[in-house]
Amino acid sequence: MRKLKIKTGDTVRVIAGDHKGQEGKVRKVLIEKNKAIVEGVNTISKHEKPSASNPQGGIVKKEAPIHISNLSLLDKDGNTTRVGYKEEDGKKVRFSKKSNEVI
Repeated sequence: MRKLKIKTGDTVRVIAGDHKGQEGKVRKVLIEKNKAIVEGVNTISKHEKPSASNPQGGIVKKEAPIHISNLSLLDKDGNTTRVGYKEEDGKKVRFSKKSNEVI
């Protein structure tokens, strides 16, 4: 399995698809599906029938997963960048390939 370079809590920008240009924070990464759930991006409307936890039921807005290949990490300046790995003080750290800063 391939290692994903986007982690939970990263700020990302969508670079392809219907939501191109939108930005948000990664809430969850689904490693086995190569997808991520990003706040405020790729929201869908889903009908839920009434239940004990949701007695009203109705239409609920949810965030759907988006493929990792459609996301690009943002650095501190808000520019998209690629991610690399290097060893610093005996620890493996991620760094921005554009600005060469540790993420």
